[in-house]
Amino acid sequence: MRVLIVEDEVRLSEAISEILKSEKYDVDVVHNGDEGLDYGLSDIYDCIILDVMLPGIDGFTILKELRKAKISTPILMLTAKDEISNKVEGLDYGADDYMTKPFDIEELLARIRSITRRQGQVYINNIEFEDLKLDLSNYNISTAEKSINLTAKEFEIMKLLMSNINIVVTKDELISKIWGYDSDAEDNNVEVYISFLRKKLKFIKSKVSIVTLRKLGYKLEYAG
Repeated sequence: MRVLIVEDEVRLSEAISEILKSEKYDVDVVHNGDEGLDYGLSDIYDCIILDVMLPGIDGFTILKELRKAKISTPILMLTAKDEISNKVEGLDYGADDYMTKPFDIEELLARIRSITRRQGQVYINNIEFEDLKLDLSNYNISTAEKSINLTAKEFEIMKLLMSNINIVVTKDELISKIWGYDSDAEDNNVEVYISFLRKKLKFIKSKVSIVTLRKLGYKLEYAG
C-alpha cells in the first residue's frame, strides 16, 4: 500500500515515514501544500496523511481540491489544534478521519487500517484470473500445476495487471505506482520486469500472458 505524507514538521514526517516503512508501506513525503496537492492529484495513493497547517496551500484547501477532482483516496487529517470546529470543517470537506498532534503511533496505524478498510481493502487473500492465483500474503503466484515466488516489484506489477483485467496499464502508470511519483525509473525498467514476469508465467505453465500493446502499455490475455 502506498501512503502520501503531507507534513511540514520534518522530524515528525520522517518518524511517521520510518514507522510506516517498517510496516511494509510504500511512503512518499512532501513538506508543503503545493507539492502535497500535486502529488495527491496523481491519484496513485491508497491513503494520504494530511496536515492542516502547511506552507503554501493549507490542508483544508488541498482536501477540497482533491475531492473536487473526484480523488476518493482516504485522507487522515492532522492538526495541532484540538478544536471541534476544525474537526467538523475537515470532515465536512471530505476527510475520512482526524487526529490531533501529538498522537500515539499505534493509534495512527489503527486509523490508517480503518480508513483503508472502508475502501474495500480488507480480507482479500488473493487475486485470481483464469488459471492464475496471486497470493497477497506471500508474493506467490501459482497455477494448478506449479507456483513460484515473485520479487516485490514483480508482485506489485502483477497485482496491478490482475486488478485491471481488460484495461491497458500504461508504462507511465506502472512507473508512478510501482517505482514512485518522483522516481528516476524509465521505460526500460518496466520492460525488464515484464520480461521477468513472462518467464515466470511460462515456468508455472499458465495460459495467461502479458501482452504489449504498442505505444499504449500492457494487459493480460488468456489463451485457454
